Amino acid sequence: MAHTKAIGSTKLGRDSIAKRLGVKMQDGQKIMVGQILIRQRGTKYLPGDNVKRGADDTLYADKNGVVKFTKKTKTRFDGTRRHATMVHVR
Repeated sequence: MAHTKAIGSTKLGRDSIAKRLGVKMQDGQKIMVGQILIRQRGTKYLPGDNVKRGADDTLYADKNGVVKFTKKTKTRFDGTRRHATMVHVR
């Protein structure tokens, strides 16, 4: 008995679809309530003023305004420091 079909079959083609992660709005852009700022896995970018974080760590606007990115040094629980980028809507 044949181990493969006579017409041929492939063991390739199992690539997953892209998730379209990344920054969706740049610094200085106008934004409306509920619009997505950043799609991310984990908290690479932290929510600031008027920005909320979704269950999948997506950051979205809580009010109309202009996007602003700032840098901040955060101290971890073990005492080490981390340079984090915060996203604000002003």
